[in-house]
This record gives sequence, structure tokens and C-alpha cells, in this order.
Amino acid sequence: MDAGLRRRWVTLAAVLGWGGLGIQLYLILFARWSVGASLLGGLVSYFSYFTILTNTLAATVLTCAVSRRESAARRWFLQPSVSGAVAVSIAVVGLAYSLLLRHLWHPQGWQFIADELLHDVMPLVFLAYWWCCVPKGTLRLRHLPLWLIYPLGYFAYALWRGHLLGAYAYPFIDVATLGYPQVFINAGGILAGFVLIALAVIGIDRRKGRGLD
Repeated sequence: MDAGLRRRWVTLAAVLGWGGLGIQLYLILFARWSVGASLLGGLVSYFSYFTILTNTLAATVLTCAVSRRESAARRWFLQPSVSGAVAVSIAVVGLAYSLLLRHLWHPQGWQFIADELLHDVMPLVFLAYWWCCVPKGTLRLRHLPLWLIYPLGYFAYALWRGHLLGAYAYPFIDVATLGYPQVFINAGGILAGFVLIALAVIGIDRRKGRGLD
């Protein structure tokens, strides 16, 4: 792909990412403002979803990819190991939503647009970015334990927050309804999916790094 075309494509991808995040933030804050609820609480709730956190990471990586301003943060986000971790995480977002959550509601209007951008468009767009634009051949199995820190840390936080507030971000980790045994079974299944996707990403990276494609 021509360098100019690639830059325009990645820029568009970043705009889609931030656009979806912005729409979802507006919808949450407007809903809380309409009922007189705390906007700060809405902001905390917004960043309590794995989907939002992961899409924020993806949009940040894409923005760094088209930014010409050098910084330690930009160099860190553009490391293949970081981009690989984000690719795995956002693939999990898309698959988990399609398999576990999509049937539970039917959003309309702007909520439908935000939903599609965050759960369908961005996973595909970021995986395409990872495939086409991220240097290959540097990922190793030793990266997997480091990548697992993110979903495990989020799970611990989600349980802690749910216990304090009595409200859980996702129904499959709702301890009040399902109980801890079932929640840990559900989380274990998602974590197994994360590991399988991570192994696939590492395998593809090594294969492409050796020029086998």
C-alpha cells in the first residue's frame, strides 16, 4: 500500500475510533443529565467497560501511528508487542459482544451507530491495521503473560466495583444474579478465548516475520 494512502486510511480509522467513543460518552452523560444524576458518576461508569478501555487503546495506537510528533508515549504505543496486545483485546471485544451480548438488546439511532463502531467496525479496522502496518517477527510466547495482565486486572476491578455499587458492567459477571462460581466459569471461558486469540496473533506474527505469506 502506498505510504500516503496508508496514512489516510489509518487517519480515518482513528477518526472512527474516537468518533464511536465520543458518541457513546455523549449518550451516557446526556442520559444521566436528563435524570439529574451525577455526570462524574457517568464518566466513571463510562470507563468501567472493557469495550471502552480497549477502544480507547486502539484509537490511541492509531493516532500515534499517524502522528509525526515524537514522544516516549508514541514510541511505547507503537511497539509491536503493545499493538499486538491491543489487537488481541479488541478481537475479544468483538467476539464476546457477538456471542454473549448482541442478542440482549436492540439499540436504535445514535446508540446503534456507537454500538456498531465500538463492537464491529473497530475490531475489524484495528486487526486490519495490525495485519498491514505493524512490523512482524518480534512477538514471542513470553509476551502472553504480560498481555494477560490487562484482562485479569480489568476482571478484578469489575468485581470490586460491582461489589461496592451492586451493579456489574456485564451480565456474565453479575455475581448478584449468577454467583461467584458461575462468574468465574464465564470469565475463565473468555480468558481461554483471549489466550487462543493471542496464540494465533503470535503465530501469525512469526509466520509473516519469516516471510512465509
